[in-house]
Amino acid sequence: MMQLPYSENLNIERLGRLFDKMSESYKIFWFQAILNKVISGKETLTYQELINEMIAYSWYMVSEYKLNLGPSDTLEALVHYIYEISGLKSSEKKVNILNYLEQCKDKKMADMKRTLTYFVPYHLQAPFVEAFSGSEWNLSKPNLAMRMNQEKRLMYYYSDICGMGTSICVRPEWCTYIRKNQEILKGWIQYNLIMYLQRRNPNVPGISSKLEPPQDRKLNKVIKYWKTIMEITPVSDIYGNEVLTGETLSIDHFIPWSYVAHDEFWNLHPTTKSINSSKSNNLPEWNKYFPVLCDKEFFSYQMMWKYDVVHKEFLKCSREHVNSDDILMKLYRDNLSKFEFGENLERILLPIYNAARNAGFRDWYYDDLK
Repeated sequence: MMQLPYSENLNIERLGRLFDKMSESYKIFWFQAILNKVISGKETLTYQELINEMIAYSWYMVSEYKLNLGPSDTLEALVHYIYEISGLKSSEKKVNILNYLEQCKDKKMADMKRTLTYFVPYHLQAPFVEAFSGSEWNLSKPNLAMRMNQEKRLMYYYSDICGMGTSICVRPEWCTYIRKNQEILKGWIQYNLIMYLQRRNPNVPGISSKLEPPQDRKLNKVIKYWKTIMEITPVSDIYGNEVLTGETLSIDHFIPWSYVAHDEFWNLHPTTKSINSSKSNNLPEWNKYFPVLCDKEFFSYQMMWKYDVVHKEFLKCSREHVNSDDILMKLYRDNLSKFEFGENLERILLPIYNAARNAGFRDWYYDDLK
């Protein structure tokens, strides 16, 4: 458990209990939104702008990485709905997401945003109001806000109480504490979020890599490997059978990076930039494309053992992109038959492929796009 910085004036022990017994994700995203706004210099924050911040912060986890935030989670459902109606990309920049949310007047979206304000603005502060009885939590939201305003030593108080226009006013001493200790608090929130998401997504790899917008990945060594092969013999991609050139070459993750969160060599293969862009983070239909992928990977394997110059480039790739000695032996040792290679590759890929499908990644056919 992370230790939060001590303060003589604030009850940090109660702050440390904000996420205790958390059955939904809302508290983490609400507090993260407050943290972001306070760090930016604000101290009075409307429900509207905080909910927008929650949506933008969870956008990539839900739309890009398909993470489950919880059973019947309204925030997750809201991100999915906005993704459907907005035309925004799953990897959209945060500023564009916020601009859309500020301008959109969609009624269903407004209703779903309002639902998120029913409990979390009040229940987040439960550790600071332990004397509250059960019946007091059941007051109407305006009355609950006024009742909480009578308490001493809350983190924030409520003003302009009117639906989504309601504001919270973060106490100055808490603003000072947050700004002074922002890096530790960010790490603390991230730790709690990872623990929560791992519980909700037990079969999803690389949770810690899926909290932020997707980053550009360096695949220079893999590109050089395939270019070396292309200097010896023509190479075509597995989706459209297009012959690749140095200008069109792109490296695709067969199972999307947004699920696997790694750049392992056995999941990488060459395609064109336009096809890679079309595929996006969808799953190539297994029965149609895995046999072709297997042929391409075995061809690569043969070239690697036949030509010293290719083997040299493979060794450079393997130091960075083959991180399992077991897989190194199953796929890249000398004298494998095509049948043995294909069986081993299928045993490695298929369980991950099926898990990605179960997580919500959609089937994709290149032919459908022609």
